[in-house]
Amino acid sequence: MTTEFAFFGPGPTTNPRDPARTPGGSSSGSAAAVAAGYAPLALGTQTIGSILRPASFCGVYGYKPSYERVSRAGVIPLARSYDHVGLLAADLGVLERGARALIPDWSLDPAAWGASRPTLGIPEGPYLRRCGTDMETRFRNAVIRLVRAGYTVRSVPMFPDFEVIRDRQYALTAFECAEVHKTWYDAQRSLYHPRTAELIERGRAVPASIADAARDARFTLRDEIALVMKVQRIDAWLSPSAIGAATRGIESTGDPVMNLPWTQAGLPVLGLPMDEDDEGMPLGLQLTGAFGADEALLGWAAGIDAVVTA
Repeated sequence: MTTEFAFFGPGPTTNPRDPARTPGGSSSGSAAAVAAGYAPLALGTQTIGSILRPASFCGVYGYKPSYERVSRAGVIPLARSYDHVGLLAADLGVLERGARALIPDWSLDPAAWGASRPTLGIPEGPYLRRCGTDMETRFRNAVIRLVRAGYTVRSVPMFPDFEVIRDRQYALTAFECAEVHKTWYDAQRSLYHPRTAELIERGRAVPASIADAARDARFTLRDEIALVMKVQRIDAWLSPSAIGAATRGIESTGDPVMNLPWTQAGLPVLGLPMDEDDEGMPLGLQLTGAFGADEALLGWAAGIDAVVTA
């Protein structure tokens, strides 16, 4: 079961690894079903972190494609400017087969990937500092394993204006959600979860000029990331999929902040299981590629996955 309208209002789904914890949101049912072995593959949606975070919390693979690479036809929007349709799977092979089925123009030519082994970038700075201490330690250990396995990894200062990036994501999400729900909310306000209602009320107060600027900023951010990748000769970014392990209780679905800039830029992201914390709960790694380079991202994934999980 998803969260209400793919936002933060949780449903009854719990985490298969520990029923006392959240499975994440909004693709909670999809992640939990895959992790519990009920399905090898499931659809999910992501507007901020709703595929990658549940994948991390439940210890499965998640894939958010480049923006509009997968059709959103038939999906009730949360925020059209950020909404993505993607997949969660029990293993990479299943995930790739699902991507081929979902994306009509998927290329099977490995020559289109570019480098056979990617040069990886670490986005240092205020963004990466948002993750918890244990997550960062285990992330850095995974990076060390990749370096020892022969991968080139470069630390690059990124997102010095991260708070601005975050604030405009939440402002436009609220604005567009309020637009989608205007008629329904006016007629059925009492039926909405308090967190969804708060989002809609907040969105109604966002000026259209702020929303328009946030829409334009998506492409500016994408171009800025692409320029850094070109200058630093980086093929893909490594970062934690969440700030930590799944939180206790199901009242909160967790913080999607680690997924936010990549979603805002519309870049393809692949979530890989990375480690477990001291209580045995999964921790995930995310691999982010250049816009439109989804095939390369999945092509590189098996090698990185083998090292990270060794």
